[in-house]
Amino acid sequence: MILDLATQAYNALRHNRRRSLLTMLGMAWGIATVVLLLAYGTGFERGIWSAFRSFGTNLVFIFPGRTELQAGGTKAGAEIRLTVNDLDYIRAEVPLLKRVSPETSKNCVVAYGTRSATYGVSGVYAGYGHMRKMDVAEGSFFSEADDFTHTRVAVIGSEAKKKLFSGQNALGENIRLDGISYQIVGIIKHQIQNGDDNINEHVYVPYSAMSDLTNTYYLNAIVMEYEGDHAKIVEAVRESMAFHHNFDPKDQRAIFVFDVFADLLDLQVITTGIRILLGFIGLLTLGIGGVGLMNIMLVSVTQRTREIGVEKALGARRWHILFQFLAEALVITALGGLLGVMLAYLISWSVGSLTLWSAFEENASEGDIHLYIDSATLLWSTAILSFVGIVSGMLPAIKAARLDPIEALRYE
Repeated sequence: MILDLATQAYNALRHNRRRSLLTMLGMAWGIATVVLLLAYGTGFERGIWSAFRSFGTNLVFIFPGRTELQAGGTKAGAEIRLTVNDLDYIRAEVPLLKRVSPETSKNCVVAYGTRSATYGVSGVYAGYGHMRKMDVAEGSFFSEADDFTHTRVAVIGSEAKKKLFSGQNALGENIRLDGISYQIVGIIKHQIQNGDDNINEHVYVPYSAMSDLTNTYYLNAIVMEYEGDHAKIVEAVRESMAFHHNFDPKDQRAIFVFDVFADLLDLQVITTGIRILLGFIGLLTLGIGGVGLMNIMLVSVTQRTREIGVEKALGARRWHILFQFLAEALVITALGGLLGVMLAYLISWSVGSLTLWSAFEENASEGDIHLYIDSATLLWSTAILSFVGIVSGMLPAIKAARLDPIEALRYE
């Protein structure tokens, strides 16, 4: 019986080819819109996240500040300065730390031959490059042995290399930082930036060798990589620093703690909201095709009223009629969906990428919006298409199933 009903549904579609094809095209356009909007949302999210790549994920940054709450005998407004000793306090008192690095920075005149420019120079530990996800295009980051041996080596950003060397080889060459010679051992691959700390125009040297340029006892920042609960790490950091620097742990301005994971969660909420909005817009667009499908199926029910009456008179039950018309709607939906996905792939391939970060900086194509049609996009698109197809086909099918056989046979 089911096979016979499916055959009748197929024959009905063949009998009204033009009508079925036009309805199918409406569904195809709708699902192509859904796929492209979801792909745009995915590409937008990836483009935004590429700018935060240099901050890593499980990182906490500490910066010096000034108190705004009175604690003990210390008045509000006291300056809090991070020191080398704080590294030992943090290692001893903050749990689940994987890496810790100080950062002491200074703007220096960086020169090579007759070319010079002013760049930020930071003294850090060797693990800093791994924590900040710095990909080295040439050479390598300096080693852990250089952290304490006062070796004058440097790793420079791509833009600094471009300006100082203008396409020439830089690896192994010596540059002068405020007149002091440092050998280049690595060149950082260009990275998209989303802040004032531009890695591409920065120079990194071992923390021990930074003492030739500035006083390294006081630190500009401390960077920590951890595992576990980020909130507990931040709380432990504040408690430790508050105890040793004599300020209230609740004083948010005494030290500035940048919890990368918490900020990325906020960013994820925003990007997820955008994707949901785009999916909803796509659903509305596909709904227009669904209304067209529903209208055509209602016309089909009206045209085939006598046929339905004959089928019921011969013993067909309500669910048989329901299945017959629902099958027609689902076939149109499925074929339109396949055609729409193919159309979406063709458009995404033709468009390539849409400008995002390239509008703000050079060599930032990685951060542009690429229309990624991944498995998640196809899964959500299929779910939306199935929902619209079932709803659009079910109402006419229910109407057909509920027809009175006597009235249907008398229909002119």
